[in-house]
Amino acid sequence: MTRGLVLFEDGRWPDLSPLTDLLPVPALAFGASDLASRWRHAVDAPLLSIEARPGAMGVWREAPAPAPSRPGEVEEVLAVNAAVLPGPWLAATAQVPAPALFVCGDRLVAARLGAAAAAPGLGRGDGFAAFLAGLGLPRHPVDARLIAWPWQVVEWNPEAIADDLARVRGAMRGDVHRLAAVYEPERVTVEPGARVDAYAVLDAREGPIHVGADAVVRSHTMVVGPCAVGAGTHLLGGAVGRSTLGPGCRIAGEVDECVWQGWANKRHHGFVGHSVVGAWANLGALTTTSDLKNNYGTVRVHAARREVDSGLVKLGSLIGGGVKTGIGTLLPTGAEIGTGSHLFGGGRYAPKHLPAFSWWDGERLGEYQLENFLATARIAMRRRGTELSPGDETALRALFDATAGERRRG
Repeated sequence: MTRGLVLFEDGRWPDLSPLTDLLPVPALAFGASDLASRWRHAVDAPLLSIEARPGAMGVWREAPAPAPSRPGEVEEVLAVNAAVLPGPWLAATAQVPAPALFVCGDRLVAARLGAAAAAPGLGRGDGFAAFLAGLGLPRHPVDARLIAWPWQVVEWNPEAIADDLARVRGAMRGDVHRLAAVYEPERVTVEPGARVDAYAVLDAREGPIHVGADAVVRSHTMVVGPCAVGAGTHLLGGAVGRSTLGPGCRIAGEVDECVWQGWANKRHHGFVGHSVVGAWANLGALTTTSDLKNNYGTVRVHAARREVDSGLVKLGSLIGGGVKTGIGTLLPTGAEIGTGSHLFGGGRYAPKHLPAFSWWDGERLGEYQLENFLATARIAMRRRGTELSPGDETALRALFDATAGERRRG
């Protein structure tokens, strides 16, 4: 039987804010690429559709194109919640007669159903999960790992990188200088167009390393695996370990166990650890995250409109897309910095929670005027040879309006 894959986003995506303020769940960087790519590798079936919020899909420039299929070519659909990670539970679904739903706790994880039965739900975006739940199909519990909170992206990421790259045989296809130090080269892949300069270190003794096409690892940069360096990303000196760095980033200083969406900047010294950094964020010189409390207690985070105990001893910051920090910005343990916020007035800890489009000057909290934010975003994107698209602007304006009440409450 010919099978097709559908990835969907359910109604719990706000729990992953600020990561999902602008991007759909399948687009989140994780492992060696993103959640959508991991599922495309896990399932031997063409991707028929990604069902998520239309506004968020309009922002996701790297969204994979669905595979074309002719009527009747696909007989069965495997629909998967994009927040769920591939695992042994997936094989168990094949033992259950279709049609069927698979659940983990109160979350719909996946569904198997005929292509004709799935067809009326395709194109509903984030309404597809409700469509599936309303079909009245038998429900079967599975033991799946599901990203329910944003800090789980940080917690599970090093393992995911190692899993993704375990299938890749090391190869030096790019330009690796003879004076670069490469430990366990059989676990290191440098793609064509990438460059590793003299006196750079690629240390794969603790996990594999992948350097994407056209990436640059400058002299006096140490990369410790497991680590995935995105296409076109430049590492400009310092130490980067156990992290996923999306495409087009510019990073220097110390970065440890982080996930960076694409096109984010940190060109200077400063420590960012156990954190997520959103797309097009720019962290000024000496911006530093705290990722460990003095009493070694677990870190509490503002999530889903309340304080939640992450259960983690080490957790830095959750930094939304388009955030700008000035020189010397200090971010407290477990900080959540809303999308589009602007922080300056270094030397003092920023508030632990900042709503989207906050303006913090080191003493007072205000609102970052949307038109000013958009003007700066256009300049930043043009510097990288791209433009703020109509989809980007529509999504940003909608987010600004949706979060106005939270900013007024402070």
